Amino acid sequence: MPLKILLITMLAGLASFGSQARAEIYSCVDAKGRTITADRPIMDCLDRNQRELSSFGVVKRQIGPSLTAQEQLQQDQKDKVVAEQRAREAESKRRDRTLLLHYPNRASHDQQRATTLAQSEETIQLAKKIITELNLERKAMSHELETYAKDPSKAPLSIKLSLKDNQASLLEHQQIIVDQEQEKKRITKRFDEELLRLTQLWGTKTAL
Repeated sequence: MPLKILLITMLAGLASFGSQARAEIYSCVDAKGRTITADRPIMDCLDRNQRELSSFGVVKRQIGPSLTAQEQLQQDQKDKVVAEQRAREAESKRRDRTLLLHYPNRASHDQQRATTLAQSEETIQLAKKIITELNLERKAMSHELETYAKDPSKAPLSIKLSLKDNQASLLEHQQIIVDQEQEKKRITKRFDEELLRLTQLWGTKTAL
């Protein structure tokens, strides 16, 4: 046999062997107790377990029975709950890693707390300073209006408008102080909660 034909024959044989080696075999015992094998999932065993075997007879996996529509719905709901739980756990671990990255020790966390609170306090002090100035301006305008006490209609419109603007600005900055005091409480609460978790993380050597 010519060498070229011999090589073609050998390659064809190897390809055939490789195809057979990769063939999937399915096996099950049907409702009548018969053992059935096939090269694809067995329709007569959809209601029971099937085994997928390698070409050497080794069990690759177990295939469970097909579910009814109601059973599939229940299974999907269970799978959803499990997936959501895993997602929450993954997100929790991500937050823990982020916390440790930002705050490797107590000092770094305390410093950030102080810096964040200082920003709100600075806003409060600035608002208080402006309120003091507004009160002085209001006092001066009110004193000027007193000269028109006998006939308020003669009071300049500009003073009346300035007083109105003064009052609006006063209320605005008073609200700023209220908002920032609430913000300081939120900041304190957040840092307290972070510190509680960080204390646990700093004290454990479990990899996140």
